[in-house]
Amino acid sequence: MALSDQLAKLAARAKQAEERAAAAREKARTDLESDVSTARASAEAQAEKLRETAEAGEEKASGRWNDLQKSWGAHVAAVRQDIDDREAKHDRAQARREAETADDDAQYAIDYAYAAVEEAEYAVLQAELAEMDADALEASATA
Repeated sequence: MALSDQLAKLAARAKQAEERAAAAREKARTDLESDVSTARASAEAQAEKLRETAEAGEEKASGRWNDLQKSWGAHVAAVRQDIDDREAKHDRAQARREAETADDDAQYAIDYAYAAVEEAEYAVLQAELAEMDADALEASATA
């Protein structure tokens, strides 16, 4: 798949996430709980796929990406454990604080994803430039 096609896939997925988040306020609690469970399973599957891709391509990509994947995985696990721990409590004031913390976590995740998209754009453009440079060097060597 071309890099630009992968960016289009990323944009479509971000749009889907936006639409599902907007619809969440209108859903019944049980429907939203089901969506949360499905989203978590999907995110875990994608994280596993990313981990496998990083491990399989360690020699191809910069080691920094593998380190980032491991760090991100540890961060996500810690946040999820915190969420699981908070769900077990029922104090109203505590529940409000936990909701605010969940909002903050979501905001940071969005900011992180936005930065990742910016980095992906840079990486795609840089890859295209490197390809042009390699083509130009090959053309000049055969001329």
